[in-house]
Amino acid sequence: MPEFHAQVIDPSIPAAELLKQQSSLSKQQIKQAMKKGAVWISDADSSHKRLRRVDKILKIGQQLHLYYDAQILGLQVDAAVLIADEGDYSVWYKPYGMLSQGSKWGDHCTINRWVEQNHPPQRPAFIVNRLDRAAQGLMLIAHTKSAASALSGLFERRAINKKYTALVSGSFPKELILDTAIDEKNALSKASLLAYESNTNKSLVCIEIETGRKHQIRKHLSGAGFPIIGDRLYGPDVDESSVNLCLVSTYLAFNCPITGLDKSYRLKDDYLPQVG
Repeated sequence: MPEFHAQVIDPSIPAAELLKQQSSLSKQQIKQAMKKGAVWISDADSSHKRLRRVDKILKIGQQLHLYYDAQILGLQVDAAVLIADEGDYSVWYKPYGMLSQGSKWGDHCTINRWVEQNHPPQRPAFIVNRLDRAAQGLMLIAHTKSAASALSGLFERRAINKKYTALVSGSFPKELILDTAIDEKNALSKASLLAYESNTNKSLVCIEIETGRKHQIRKHLSGAGFPIIGDRLYGPDVDESSVNLCLVSTYLAFNCPITGLDKSYRLKDDYLPQVG
């Protein structure tokens, strides 16, 4: 994946033109990459941030960086759905494939960038909690740095009640406590049966987690013999490439650190995987 870097010597030369001189790309390609978060600018003090404005006035000594991957820049995702707007923050449904965090190669497929561009009135958007790219469900997006800090603190103190719904293979028991360590760290998940369909031998399961290890739910359920349908990392060696991961963050409840009010959000059943 090609990278292009350019030193600003003549500030009268626009960023797109300067990067065009360093690459074989057209100005239009560079402008699109800039819009999608693949162009960065760094100063002598080592600050490094995305550059989106084509008309930004450059300074001598700055450096431009273009990380161009046509495949990444060509990715598209389904729209996020607004669940609740609380002013200082909002609650969204993140669809399959949308990212919680961008990279130097772009951020146009991240939920915070999507919210910034599509949620009127236009406001900053800061990630509070994260979901895997393959997972779906509720995410909190803060619109001020102070709200982001306060809400993130709730997750750090485990002061948020979170529930997930998963469609798994097999006949799940009524309740199951999963406490197998993950990456040599304690991990605890509690799962309960919501529904079972004998014709498909699939179970709909509600999961609550006491810890937040990477891929905790996916690893715990697979390790217990109930892999999540569509899990291409921890599921069985069968071709289910046409099935998305059936794991959804369905419920969030907490005492709002901004208003002091108890808040709870639950996804409608329309967003849940079907057991039959």
